[in-house]
Amino acid sequence: MQRADQATKDALAAGERTVTHTTRLGGRDVSAQVQSWQVERSYATDLPAAMRAFSGSSAAQLTLQLGGDGAQPAPALYSPWAPHVTGDLARPGQSVVHEAGVGGGTLPVFRGTLRNRSAASGTDAVQLTALDGAERLRAPAELPRPYTGLNWGRPVATATWCVDELLRQAGLLTSPPPRAAQFTAGQPLSLVHATLHGGFATPFGMPEDLPDPRHYTWSRAGAPHEMALVPKGLPPGESGVTASWFPRSRVTVPGSRLFVEAWVNNAVGIGDTVRLDVDMNRTGTGVGTLSLALDFVKGQAVVWSLSSDTSVPGSGLVWSDNGTAMKTQRGVWHVGVFLDLTTVSGSSALPVATPVMTAPNGATWTGVAGSFTLTSGPQPVSELRKVRLVTAMAVENVQVTSGLTAVPSASDFSQTAAWTKTAELDEAILPLRTIPKVSGSQWEAIGQIAKASMSTAELDERGRFRWRNFTRFATVPKEADLTLTSVRDIAALTVTEEIDACRNFCVQPAKDYGAVGLVAGDAVVDTLVREIPGNGTLTVSYTFGEDELDIGPPDTDDDSVTTSGSNFRVSASRAAGATAIKGAVDAMVRREDGTIVLRLTNRTAQTLYTVTQKGEPSIRIVPLRPDKDPVERQAVSYVAGSASERWYGRQEFYGDTSDWVQDVTAARQLADAMRAAGEYPVPVFGDVQVLYDPRIQLGDVVRLVDSAGAALDTLAWVVGVTTAASPDGGVQQTLSLRGVRANDVPQDAGLTPDAPALPTPAAAATYADVTRVYATLADLLAANATWNDVKETALV
Repeated sequence: MQRADQATKDALAAGERTVTHTTRLGGRDVSAQVQSWQVERSYATDLPAAMRAFSGSSAAQLTLQLGGDGAQPAPALYSPWAPHVTGDLARPGQSVVHEAGVGGGTLPVFRGTLRNRSAASGTDAVQLTALDGAERLRAPAELPRPYTGLNWGRPVATATWCVDELLRQAGLLTSPPPRAAQFTAGQPLSLVHATLHGGFATPFGMPEDLPDPRHYTWSRAGAPHEMALVPKGLPPGESGVTASWFPRSRVTVPGSRLFVEAWVNNAVGIGDTVRLDVDMNRTGTGVGTLSLALDFVKGQAVVWSLSSDTSVPGSGLVWSDNGTAMKTQRGVWHVGVFLDLTTVSGSSALPVATPVMTAPNGATWTGVAGSFTLTSGPQPVSELRKVRLVTAMAVENVQVTSGLTAVPSASDFSQTAAWTKTAELDEAILPLRTIPKVSGSQWEAIGQIAKASMSTAELDERGRFRWRNFTRFATVPKEADLTLTSVRDIAALTVTEEIDACRNFCVQPAKDYGAVGLVAGDAVVDTLVREIPGNGTLTVSYTFGEDELDIGPPDTDDDSVTTSGSNFRVSASRAAGATAIKGAVDAMVRREDGTIVLRLTNRTAQTLYTVTQKGEPSIRIVPLRPDKDPVERQAVSYVAGSASERWYGRQEFYGDTSDWVQDVTAARQLADAMRAAGEYPVPVFGDVQVLYDPRIQLGDVVRLVDSAGAALDTLAWVVGVTTAASPDGGVQQTLSLRGVRANDVPQDAGLTPDAPALPTPAAAATYADVTRVYATLADLLAANATWNDVKETALV
């Protein structure tokens, strides 16, 4: 329920029926011109109407009737052909905010945008219809389709992560957004942005290493913002749970500046350390690594510069001047490091590192810049290959950004001004090894996920999105948000119970990807040697099949190593035998309208060419796809001989086959939820007319007490709310309700139900009966009777 001030509570307690409302169109108050209004909210669902659980999406609709201003009628002011100076106030797409209440106060009722207007000439009324924030989710739905889950045979995301990503695309945020989502030449760019809101997938970058699901969980409890990756066990010999991502652009070293950051909670998890690595792909098989390692027990932040192609463990810069805070403050920390790789000595970058941290008390600490030298941690020419997280504590929002010119200030670091939390998730459900294809709008895709997962999606009266899983119905509520009585609040009430609401044999199909792996498709080999101008860019696209999964940027080959996957090679000459150049080209890929778009940016002043050692075109893109179709399995929830089956017989329900259910365990959870919801026929309350209460919201639990008619005292969920105010100031509120439980098991006290069929008819005739009537065979034949007539009828 919405919170209300004391004046509103007192007015509701006194049965106040005078409604106050405020309506703004385009930010202008038009309350005095509103003649009538109506708001409708309800969950759309395809489950049996009387099943206790419900699912689906809810898009609220506001209908307004607007009059003129006293000087001119409404059609002259607000019709489609009215002057823009007045008509734009009611144009489609215009913002609408409506509030209403009793006792002089108001509460939010609706926030959205106008969909249409209708002006009838000769009247003083314009009819307006608006939809809520679901209109913000009308852009085409797009989700990444990483290959990583099938490669590892482990979940790469969940249905919850997909909902969160669709919301982020529309600006409905649950955590800080990427610092630079859109590509603009010469501007900062988000290379990786892994929210960890129920998945390792990311719209920017590509997950590469996935941890074993036995070693982690997704948790909202203790998450810095909304949901976090929380380790629950360590792999043998490891200091933490490890996940990694390819960046969406393989930026080059020297010449780059990288800002690596994450939000952690050192009070949640199984340890006190977290590490963020960036790996650089050098010439040959060499790999260089820069790491930020935090130890909250030691109170130290260490930045390492490591090389795997030497026996030297690497060099570290240590900051301990923030150690007291790290040791003593438990809670949410925002941690990061600014890596400046523009200082060059010979062909190597000499990293300059600056750690930044914001403690749970809100204080931001920025360490003094520390520099590596040629004898301690230089990084030769290379390209950024991988970003790695190794953690023993809760982590959310891992992000890597290139192109920042300096260490962010405290305010820029926090991103407070860049976002407002406008969405709320539920616990992560439906693990996915591959993310299904989506179509339609973002809102339609969210509705499809809600249907498949028995979840609800809605935007509340304040314009904030809420996603709730079927798990919310696992426990029958014991307390109500509001009590409604027939003596005072209920004007009309109808209760219905039907056997079709009973479901005691529930089946949920699942597409089992357990045996599905990856296979490389036919490599797309460029047919041209292409030129990349000095300090310029080359963009080229290649056709990609719908069944082919997303890939990361291609590797840059040199003369000593040729990678097996997607790759390219550049040289300063088109001629065969020209030496390969390493660390000179940023490579970035994106998927767009059935193609893979490759963007190569030359970071040097000389012209480069995409050419092999043999003088042939070097760009090679290798697509990946599933090697087989998943096997469809069925999860059944059924208890033989249950009380439900004894009283109501076997009542079956089959859930739809869906690409969103890829795990038999998850399918069983859905089937169990269906059976728990419908094991007994739960009463449905028809349109319940009640005394207006602006606090009631979808999903609330109300207690119904009817001492006059239906003689009931029970709890019910609110699954629909319609509120209408008439021109005379009257207001009517109608609720759609689902009971939270059935009225126990039938008793049939004093009753002896009739059998479903009549008793067995009289015994068939015997041989003696036949001979008594028909003494001879001739007599029987003369009767012209069939054997059935003689044996089983009254002919004998």
